[in-house]
Amino acid sequence: MYNPTVARLTYRALLGRRRAAILFALPALLIVISLAVRFLTGVDDKVAADLLGGFALATMVPLIGVIAGTGAIGPEIDDGSIVYLLSKPVKRPTIIMTKLIVAIAVTMAFSAIPTLIAGFILNGNGQQIAVAYTVAALVASIAYSALFLLLGTVSRHAVVFGLVYALIWESLFGSLVSGAKTLSVQQWALALAEEVAGPGYVDSSVGLTTAALLLLAVTVGATAYAGQKLRRLTLAGEE
Repeated sequence: MYNPTVARLTYRALLGRRRAAILFALPALLIVISLAVRFLTGVDDKVAADLLGGFALATMVPLIGVIAGTGAIGPEIDDGSIVYLLSKPVKRPTIIMTKLIVAIAVTMAFSAIPTLIAGFILNGNGQQIAVAYTVAALVASIAYSALFLLLGTVSRHAVVFGLVYALIWESLFGSLVSGAKTLSVQQWALALAEEVAGPGYVDSSVGLTTAALLLLAVTVGATAYAGQKLRRLTLAGEE
């Protein structure tokens, strides 16, 4: 289910000059803000939790997921180069799984690692806050990558739809509207962080069991459906 050639091409596409600049900019901004906050306020567990939850998990992780997930396949479909890849003797599920693995790896590297560093800068991992939000970033990276890879497969406007989901649904409705919180990847990830962090520092509106099941369902479902769409795209191209 993993093809090194497909992976190499996907990494090259994701880490090109333009995307790499955006991928590095968001973590760098988080680190700079963390340094400034630590210098101005000192060690404050509540401030650390608010910053990691409000910026790292709510904004940085989904945006990087959009870039990595849609960028893993969307540009190839847009410019037609996907036909060349599909003409090779590589199984369609292998293409999707390989691209998903690459998208997850990139999202984790540019979101979870900076989150951990920022957490240690802010309060030295007091109350396990840095580790808690790093765990949340890791699991959210998986779900976001699968979801946005699916968007990249089914729509030519995947980046726009991804940004709408990340910035409006996740950050706005997913944080304010009680019913929408159940359908928020951010809230599912927070459920895991809540189990790791000290009491009172992380709060999720979704139970741990429900969150784990929904994370699994979205990841598996989105990946399977992306594979189906790619298979149909192949047939259309061959006809």
